[in-house]
Amino acid sequence: MNFTPDELAGVVDLFGALPPVTHRQALAELAYKRGEDRDPASFADAIDDAIDSYHLIELPGDGESLLVVGPVAFPSTPEGARDLPHILDVEERSVDRERLATAAERRFRRDAGRAVAADDRERIERLLDVSYELEAWAPVELAETRERLDDALEGTTSG
Repeated sequence: MNFTPDELAGVVDLFGALPPVTHRQALAELAYKRGEDRDPASFADAIDDAIDSYHLIELPGDGESLLVVGPVAFPSTPEGARDLPHILDVEERSVDRERLATAAERRFRRDAGRAVAADDRERIERLLDVSYELEAWAPVELAETRERLDDALEGTTSG
């Protein structure tokens, strides 16, 4: 059973925020409900990909990080997911939006720096798109970073 990044975000959206281990467990429960026996760890790569694509944002915490719906996600609730809060006995959480914005902005700037250093045209183009979504999603200003990405894109030789 595979979940789209928007479905991964949809599961998180049911709770407001989830620790990654709980998110993986929720996905294993959904798979079980559909007749598949899956180890929660088998969803780690899909979650990592959703984080990489900004469908999910990982918010560092004291002892445990939390996943929240990211700026490019259009959360969709997978079939059977509405029962997850009762199955997992996990309460809804809220996160400080300012803290979340700061974490997302730091991560974005770090990702942009890596993409520019690697001369990764595809990643640079993707991050340019994400920058607009991120600014609409949170109170961040990414004009300087976007300019750096634009400049790097103009100078890339790969593609």
